[in-house]
Amino acid sequence: MNNYLIPANTKKGLLIFSIFRPFDLILFVSGIGVSLIMLLTMQLSSLQGALFSLAPALICGFLVIPIPNYHNVLCLIIDIYYFFSNQRKFEWKGWCFKDGSNKNKR
Repeated sequence: MNNYLIPANTKKGLLIFSIFRPFDLILFVSGIGVSLIMLLTMQLSSLQGALFSLAPALICGFLVIPIPNYHNVLCLIIDIYYFFSNQRKFEWKGWCFKDGSNKNKR
C-alpha cells in the first residue's frame, strides 16, 4: 500500500512533557524562584503579604496554563497584542477576475 499517515500529535513530540516549551518552563521556574525568595525574606504576618509573595508564581503559572486552540495563555496574549498593535490593511480585489483595474478593458 505504501501509505504513510503522520500522526496528529507530532508537534507534541517537540514539547517538554507534551505541554511546555523550554521558554514556558523557564518562565514558570523563575516565577516560583522569585516567590520562594520573597517568602523567605518577607514577614508573612498578613494575608496581603503572603499574596504579594505568591503573586509571581501565580502569575507565571497562569501564563503557562494550556488552553484550547492556543498553546497557552501567554501565546493568546501575544496574539491579541499583535492583532491590536499591527496595522491591518485590506485591499479591495473586487468580485471578478479583473480586480477593478481598467487595463484589460477594450
